[in-house]
Amino acid sequence: MNKKIGLKEAISIGIGGMVGGGIFAVLGLAVSLAKGGTPIAFLFAGILALITSYSYVKLSKKYPDRGGTVKFINQGFGKSVFSGGINNLLWISYIIMLSLYASAFGSYAPNLFELTNDKIIDSHIYASAIIVLATAINYYSIAVVGKIESYAVIIKLVILISFIFIGAYGLIGNPNVAQLAVTNWEAPIKLFVGGMVIFVAYEGFELIANAAPDIVNPEKNIPRAYYYSVIFVIVLYIIIALVTVGSLPFTKIATAQDYVLAEAAKPMLGKVGFSIITVAALISTFSAINASLYGGSKVNYEIAEDDELPHHFLANLWNQPVGLMITAVATLILVNVLKLESISTAGSVGFLLIFGIVNLVGYRLSKETGSNKIIPLVGFVLCIIATVILINQQYTSNTIGVIISIAIIGFCFLMEWIYRRTGKKKTVPNNV
Repeated sequence: MNKKIGLKEAISIGIGGMVGGGIFAVLGLAVSLAKGGTPIAFLFAGILALITSYSYVKLSKKYPDRGGTVKFINQGFGKSVFSGGINNLLWISYIIMLSLYASAFGSYAPNLFELTNDKIIDSHIYASAIIVLATAINYYSIAVVGKIESYAVIIKLVILISFIFIGAYGLIGNPNVAQLAVTNWEAPIKLFVGGMVIFVAYEGFELIANAAPDIVNPEKNIPRAYYYSVIFVIVLYIIIALVTVGSLPFTKIATAQDYVLAEAAKPMLGKVGFSIITVAALISTFSAINASLYGGSKVNYEIAEDDELPHHFLANLWNQPVGLMITAVATLILVNVLKLESISTAGSVGFLLIFGIVNLVGYRLSKETGSNKIIPLVGFVLCIIATVILINQQYTSNTIGVIISIAIIGFCFLMEWIYRRTGKKKTVPNNV
């Protein structure tokens, strides 16, 4: 595939990766943690994403590879237990993100059409069904996945930007605007934790790294693609947070936490607005599931190709990497076992740690990449501090999420250590 990617397409990859299901899944959670300071929480998370994007820019220009993050980590640390453990964590984090998107789909869908009299049961049915459907589409045709993505990015951005303009107009005279006052902000540490819990809403910019080899005029367009997409999404999220907190009382946001964006459209547009945003949420989360399933199976394949997972993962099942089916099944289990906050915490811990390591690679290879050493170092330190504070703060309110996060990290490194100790690197037939 020699098709080159222009600046617009590269930016759309970044924006599409970030504005997937994340904002629909975690907005209500962010408000519950940060209250009136929710826009500041999104700003904190966005600044960390922007600092990290600097490392991605330098590494993508110097080492353009479709393996993206996997290749960067191997470049910085060689093929070791450490790099293998981090890369395996990246794959597991994809599965966690898929669970988050499916959970969001399951929360929004029953508002349009109830299957039973129990919303919780409906939520699990819809979340499971959408994973099965997206898996079937991925097996049927990767080209269809690409077409869904290209249309979905446009549809969700048009609806979200319309929501911003209409919602902003609706703030005039709305008494709930007072909720944005500094007196309604949580303590600074809680604002920071709120930002880190919903950090998963920004992780998608790293997908640009996988497209780096195909970007035209890479010296100019790679930095623009990263910075323009991250800055655009920071502004988008902050304005959405402002409109949401200014439109609804905190009590209503708490009641509709899992589908709060749709609820925020009601004051101006009534039931029609609620339905339009719900449809946008379903399209966004479905497209995010589609793309993440494909991306997760590719990451799994790349890791196995680099001898950091058994070569059994290089096998094909129905003409697709076997990792696609494993990723889908693991997602089905997670989304039906964990609550939204636990999924979000685990995803944020995973990506904060991964981005921290990528920043460390950017620092270690600063001479080779011609980058400023201070920025990646600051990114590394902030990511690690954010991870520690997030784990510490969430341990009291979301103990299960924290235990799951730590267990996943330990599991990734343990499995890599066992794999390297046993040294079973057998090749397998290309199809099963």
